Amino acid sequence: MAFSIRRKLVTIRAFWLASTLIPFLALAGCSKPPVADKPKTETAEESVTPKPDPQPASVTASEITGTDQAFTVLAYNVENLFDIDGKALFEDYSSDKHDAKKLLAKVNNIVKVLATFNNGKGPEIVLFQEFESDQTPDSAINYDAILEKYRFKSLTEMLTEPVADEVKNFPVQVFLLKACEEAKLGKYNISVAEFRPDPLGRDVAHVNATFSQFPIEESRTHQSPGARGTVEVLHKIGDHKLYTFSNHWKSGASNPKEEPLRIGNAEVVRKRIDEILKGDPNADIILGGDFNSQYNQKIRYPAMKKTAIDQVLGSQGDEQAIQKSDGPILYNLWYELSPENRRSDAYNGEWGTLMNVMITRGLYDQRGVQYVDNSFKVSAIENVNSQKGSGLPIRWRTFQGSGVGFSDHLPIQAQFRVATDNDPKKFVTLTNPGKESSTGIEKSGVRVTFPPVDPTSLRKTSELGSDAAIMKMEQLGELMLVDATVTAEKPMRIKLFDEELKIWTFDKDLRMRIYEKFPVGSKMKFVGELEFHEGMWQFIIHDEAWIMESP
Repeated sequence: MAFSIRRKLVTIRAFWLASTLIPFLALAGCSKPPVADKPKTETAEESVTPKPDPQPASVTASEITGTDQAFTVLAYNVENLFDIDGKALFEDYSSDKHDAKKLLAKVNNIVKVLATFNNGKGPEIVLFQEFESDQTPDSAINYDAILEKYRFKSLTEMLTEPVADEVKNFPVQVFLLKACEEAKLGKYNISVAEFRPDPLGRDVAHVNATFSQFPIEESRTHQSPGARGTVEVLHKIGDHKLYTFSNHWKSGASNPKEEPLRIGNAEVVRKRIDEILKGDPNADIILGGDFNSQYNQKIRYPAMKKTAIDQVLGSQGDEQAIQKSDGPILYNLWYELSPENRRSDAYNGEWGTLMNVMITRGLYDQRGVQYVDNSFKVSAIENVNSQKGSGLPIRWRTFQGSGVGFSDHLPIQAQFRVATDNDPKKFVTLTNPGKESSTGIEKSGVRVTFPPVDPTSLRKTSELGSDAAIMKMEQLGELMLVDATVTAEKPMRIKLFDEELKIWTFDKDLRMRIYEKFPVGSKMKFVGELEFHEGMWQFIIHDEAWIMESP
């Protein structure tokens, strides 16, 4: 694999002295971009960002020096955070479909989730997935200078039409940094994966990124053919080192044809972890992100001959074994939760665990950074990024010039602290340690369930008076009582007033029963969740009990 060293520092820090020191330095002519580092020898799989100048952490992060002061690491797939330069690999984000208004709504919603952590200061470390790989990159971009230049202009003003050409060409991390600053979150240093053309010719639309309120000492991008690069970041937590890896592997968890690409990612990441552990067997390492793999991939899909996350990378669920020097090197934090509560995403009416966080044995010892036992959880915030009742993610959707929602993945989080004993031979005492199992729902999966619905409590489409009164962006996700005439099948469509809407259910057997019971021309009465998908309004029927007799 080709491997190059970046000649310019990619790990950058969020602007933290905007209101004090830098304005005076700029006036004095002292502000200047970082000097390019001398090129180094090329190797195979990674690109290394040289150690930057010392940088201060935020006040919040710098105070974390003892076991009573925990910090949060969040893994968050934001679902297609795209810029507005008019050049995108996805049609939905072309210049005629994606604009500044949608970007503003998207960024503000991401920050809304981040602001629920740490009394409004945000998670100290965020492992992001699905930033757009900038199609108009500027290798000379200076994030500090941009934030300073627009210090007296709000993000809303920056993204109000007509948008300046300079602003249109900013990568998405600029807008997210600006939004974090305006929301008064802690100051973030950031590292974004280096984008390089894929040797297999595959278009890579997304890159991974890491935001950290701690100093970043080094950053590497680990490339794998046909896949997105994994971002390794070395954080300085007080006097200690913490490694994080932000991952986004190939989609299609159940598709054996896609598993080889995930295996490629796993091999590259595992090789790097082994290198770190060879130098320090108790190194503190966190792997997080969207692995597009179930936490128990080999159990869920036994027909796959070899699976990436568990059989190559080494993810497993015996928490006590991780403390043994000759034991497994990784523990998957999903095993901290009961099987029915392991859920970060849903597909075809079934919960999935495509988001994962794994940690090494060093995070259990009494030296350096330490995992807070049983602190792992899903960041499902009801009526913010998850639906009331079902808990499903409120995914991002665009409609009529704006956007609504968050992501099709729920973020997952864990807490960590700094150990005070400085003894790598002593380990924490575990409460209810995680264990593996291959029976019941761990093998079959967890179905998405919905609480009983009282139809009398719902608004009736027949009383809303028009299609326009029904098809409103702010009503997406609302349950309604629908009276309609079936106008087509496969896919089934209905007419309320003048417009046709699609009817959908994720249960294939239920779809067939609906087709049989309600032929074209018949009347249908049901409870449906209002949605908008691929340019068409639709009602989703999540439960057979939502279907009623013909009115």
